[in-house]
Amino acid sequence: METQRGQEKQMKSRRVVVRRTKSPEAVAELSKPAVSACDDIQLLIAKRAYELHVMRGYRGGYAVDDWLEAEREILSQIPPVQGGG
Repeated sequence: METQRGQEKQMKSRRVVVRRTKSPEAVAELSKPAVSACDDIQLLIAKRAYELHVMRGYRGGYAVDDWLEAEREILSQIPPVQGGG
């Protein structure tokens, strides 16, 4: 009789914990490295510099010029930061 009451108490005190597993898409999203805004800007500049290189007919010797022009174009599209103080 005593063991039956002990078992009943154990059964009442047990909790069922349900864990939801993440979808493969969610796991993939979480495992991606964080990309900062600076990385995004640098990537945009690199893509634009390549576009300028293509427009130039793939001629060599203008990599710095293409990069600086792309930098000017991309950075001119970003609004300036307002000072808070």
